[in-house]
Amino acid sequence: MAVTDEAIEKIKEMIVSGALRPGDRLPKESELAAELGLSRNSLREAVRALSLIRILDVRQGDGTYVTSLDPQLLLEALSFVVDFHRDDTVLEFLAVRRILEPAATAMAAVRIEDAELDALTAQLDALGPDPSVEELVACDLEFHRTIVQSAGNSVLCSLLDGLSGPTTRARVWRGLTQQDAVSRTLHEHRAILAALRDRDAEAARSWATVHIASVEQWLRSTL
Repeated sequence: MAVTDEAIEKIKEMIVSGALRPGDRLPKESELAAELGLSRNSLREAVRALSLIRILDVRQGDGTYVTSLDPQLLLEALSFVVDFHRDDTVLEFLAVRRILEPAATAMAAVRIEDAELDALTAQLDALGPDPSVEELVACDLEFHRTIVQSAGNSVLCSLLDGLSGPTTRARVWRGLTQQDAVSRTLHEHRAILAALRDRDAEAARSWATVHIASVEQWLRSTL
């Protein structure tokens, strides 16, 4: 494992230094192994590990390339890791979301287009006053993803996308067990939209905090 770690570190250094850039093809395995002073086996293991976390792209019959290194691509690994969360850590994921998402919502207040706000409003109107829990949660995910994307920060968007998985089950369970969960969620969505239409970043931040904290508080009461 130590030898593989060394190989990973050497490839990383080549990318960070600019010797290998996004989209570049790596030299042939034998050439790269000789250049880095590694065995071909350890190099192969390093390439396999870096491809799993989207640093490298192994194309059968073509070669190995550095990916675009786009944050959204690199942070896909976060979603994979987050899926292994334990039930007792859901509160921790919600706490992180409560820190990041209101900030993203405030940023979106000065960036989101009127057409996007109109689309979100139409989505809520189509949902109606009494949707199923599954419909509401699906709408909730899309609602917040659209707003966060409008914040204009791809890293923040990818982080929140990765964190959404563990909290989805909590939101569904809350909708099934808390009497006013559906109406409360719809009201909070409308309030967030109103703040965004007013271009009021602090109001948008506050309502997003209230929205996430309500799920967090409910979950705390059930544990």
